[in-house]
Amino acid sequence: MTVYEGQKVVDTRPSPSLASVAAMTRIAQRRLRRFLPPTPVVPAPDLTRQLGRPVFYKLENLQPTGSFKVRGAFNKILSLRPSVRRRGIVAASTGNHGAAVAYALARLGLRGEVFVPHGASAVKVAAIRRLGAAVRTAGTDSGQTETIARAYALRHGMTYVSPYNDAEVIAGQGTIGWELARQIPRFGAVVVSLGGGGLASGIGAALRAAGRDVAIIAASPRRSHTMIASLAAGRIVTSRHGPTLSDATAGGLEEDAITLPLCRRLLRRCVTVGERDIRAALRFFIETQHMLCEGAAAVALAAARRVAGDLPSRAAVVIVICGANIDAAALKAAL
Repeated sequence: MTVYEGQKVVDTRPSPSLASVAAMTRIAQRRLRRFLPPTPVVPAPDLTRQLGRPVFYKLENLQPTGSFKVRGAFNKILSLRPSVRRRGIVAASTGNHGAAVAYALARLGLRGEVFVPHGASAVKVAAIRRLGAAVRTAGTDSGQTETIARAYALRHGMTYVSPYNDAEVIAGQGTIGWELARQIPRFGAVVVSLGGGGLASGIGAALRAAGRDVAIIAASPRRSHTMIASLAAGRIVTSRHGPTLSDATAGGLEEDAITLPLCRRLLRRCVTVGERDIRAALRFFIETQHMLCEGAAAVALAAARRVAGDLPSRAAVVIVICGANIDAAALKAAL
């Protein structure tokens, strides 16, 4: 049940169990098969030499919207009854989730609106519009924008699709874990960027269901790491946010974020990385792989460099390259 209080929406659903999320990732895998083929896993020979252990990249930057977010958005919308879908979809996003929702709506012939915060990446907002969704600007960070979007959806009888605070969205992201379990025979750790926690908890739940004992290591930019601060406090907290190249992970969390207890159970370690290391990792990936990634993906790569020495000897590491959507000005500044 959802309770509307002015501009604040409180979702009173209990947090899903780890077992239920894991089961939902299996269903999501079957549901998404006809829309999204598996993304490739490729060796990272330069990083393998640097770190002294096998390293692989999971290339979510090659998704049709340039980001892993399309998995969760598609899965959530496909989970709805057709009559519910036709009433319209509302999303809130710093860009990637909005583009994912817009892409899914276009493929399914549905309508929707995407709320973005002031200062959202221009290239990501343009992508949302190009895919046919209406864009509304509201709020100064992702947490505020999510609250406003939820209230709007409730008032207009539409369905709100959260970027992370929804079990079906988390399950969609978790399909990455099932793909990894099939693509790589043995690996010891997966390093992912951490914003709202949907990617990290989804992958962790799927790998656990697949019987893989894999360390999930999550990383955020030092200038905006609300989930890490919340995990340390044991509750959702408000933290300061500075400008960061990792705009996709920046901002606050909803007060009832179901990802917090999931991340608490599934994440082996959380780290923060500075902007200098994020820029260096971005340059390294572009120069060695000859393809684009965005700041959030570079956060995971930078973190892998930091923590590799603490992992069991020779354990293979998978780095999730979560997206490629970076605007020209940010790319120029980083290079």
